[in-house]
Amino acid sequence: MRGDLRRAVAALPLAALVLLSGCASMPSSGSVDEVSEPPRTESDSQVRVFGARPEKGDSAIQVVRGFLEAITSDEGDFDTARLYLTKKQRREWDPGAGITVLASSPTLVSPARRQEHLGSRTEVDLAGQRAAWVDRHHTYRARQGEHNVAFSLIKEKSQWRIDELPDGLVLGKADFERMYDSVNMYYYAAPGPDQGPNILVPDPVYLRQRVEPVTSAVKALLDGPTDWLVPSVVSSFPRGTTLSGEVVKIEDSERRLRVPLVIPGKTTDRQCRRMATQLMGTMRDHTAAKIDVVELRDVDGSASCTVSRDEVAAYDPLRPTEAAVGQFFIDPEYRLVSLGDHDVQASPVAGPFGEGQVQLGNVAVRLDGRGAAGVRRDGAALYVADFQAGTGATSVLTSTAQRPEDRLSAPSWDGWGDLWVADRDPQRPRLIVLRGDQVIPVDVPDLAGRRVQSLRVAADGVRIALVLRDGDRTTLQLGRVERGGTERAPRVSVRDLRPVAPQLEDIAAVSWAGQSRILVVGRESQGVQQLKYVDTDGSTSYTPMLPAISGVTAVAAPPDRNRPLLADSEEGMFRLGPDSNWKRVQPKEGTSPVYPG
Repeated sequence: MRGDLRRAVAALPLAALVLLSGCASMPSSGSVDEVSEPPRTESDSQVRVFGARPEKGDSAIQVVRGFLEAITSDEGDFDTARLYLTKKQRREWDPGAGITVLASSPTLVSPARRQEHLGSRTEVDLAGQRAAWVDRHHTYRARQGEHNVAFSLIKEKSQWRIDELPDGLVLGKADFERMYDSVNMYYYAAPGPDQGPNILVPDPVYLRQRVEPVTSAVKALLDGPTDWLVPSVVSSFPRGTTLSGEVVKIEDSERRLRVPLVIPGKTTDRQCRRMATQLMGTMRDHTAAKIDVVELRDVDGSASCTVSRDEVAAYDPLRPTEAAVGQFFIDPEYRLVSLGDHDVQASPVAGPFGEGQVQLGNVAVRLDGRGAAGVRRDGAALYVADFQAGTGATSVLTSTAQRPEDRLSAPSWDGWGDLWVADRDPQRPRLIVLRGDQVIPVDVPDLAGRRVQSLRVAADGVRIALVLRDGDRTTLQLGRVERGGTERAPRVSVRDLRPVAPQLEDIAAVSWAGQSRILVVGRESQGVQQLKYVDTDGSTSYTPMLPAISGVTAVAAPPDRNRPLLADSEEGMFRLGPDSNWKRVQPKEGTSPVYPG
């Protein structure tokens, strides 16, 4: 028995200690074993877990099982796990090489079943269903399939020890979610030919929750953006910038984070402040850090600056403005109406869209909340208009497709002021950006015959969610936006498409739900429709399940969790508030619910 295999540190509730000791026992014989994986609970966030040392006389399969338990500990350097390795492997094994996340607990095949017990050397096989892979740079990728690895063991001083094993970690999903948390690193959107706005772009990575989480976040930011995002963002930290020392400390009295750096070369005050802004943006989103001020200091004294939490808001394209409050949708008379967060009755907006000059079928409201773009009911024309009485709507694009469903998609605005739309004409399918009076065709080299059915561009203008149709199947893909060319002849492309919700094959609607989350309405094969949040890296967002509502065809998620969600369903227009109850709004019939963006 290994009743003490996992132990929590002091100051924990007795119930938590009982739970941990209860799930730690394991059988000492048998040819095929499953490595137990305790269910994830809210109390896990308060529990520190540590592995147990190997015991004298452990069998080969017990050694492998003990090692797998020990790597789920909250030790920074996995010192206990290394005790299950030979002296040589303790030096060579690299736990930071990556993480294989298994959908459930793995199974171990013992030497007795394999009949390969050869005196002083043997092997133990691990098998499981892979759900995801996290690379050395902490990037999460959904990657399903079989996972099979072999552990080679030898006798060292008459005790079995692991002599050969793959680098990295193998974790069940529950242990991974307990140990690691998704944290947004922030970088600046790479300037386009006309420079573009100062916008911070989130880059989610997975870091350990209870092993120096703030220091880990600082180091991850200094490492630079993930490979996928590199072509479209820049960092103000000079290449080679490192942290001076191993631990970053927070001054609790001021909630001030002081970060000593070793910065190559000379640093201007402006560059120092831009670096501090990146770090403050990262800390603002970090659940483990309650920080109001970031202070950077070069150890040679050549640079020093501070940035407050409030100052970072200027770089957030989703920052609220007085005009951009509430929700919008198209009423039964095909007018654009607006609804305050606490209103029940919607009212027409000012200007031509609220006056019914254009019978609208789909709409997108500008991020500043002062105007909109709308597609006519028949899908043949796209108009733009300000929310100002006495003005008119301007036609900016048309489609010549024969059927309405093959014409223009719902449009979407980004923080650069660009307007995105897809023309779904089978004879001439295209993705388009409108910038002032310029119509810019967008190159999407990874489409591979699939058609853009709908789209939602992130407010930062660097990432775009595309619903692609491939025969009878629709899937959600995330693309990276790259800008080039000149101001007079700009080039825009969407590259490196990657699946965001691979388990869903019938996507009805999507909406950005903040910086790195997307609300998806879809269904699995032969399943029922569901509303679920996913992160942009493809991981499932740690949010409660949304209550069901039937026949959702469009949805508008708020930029923050404190505002209501709006959905167009087969029963009418409904809003989901903090009480988790769907409530009908007036007018009860409507289409195209949107937040600005």
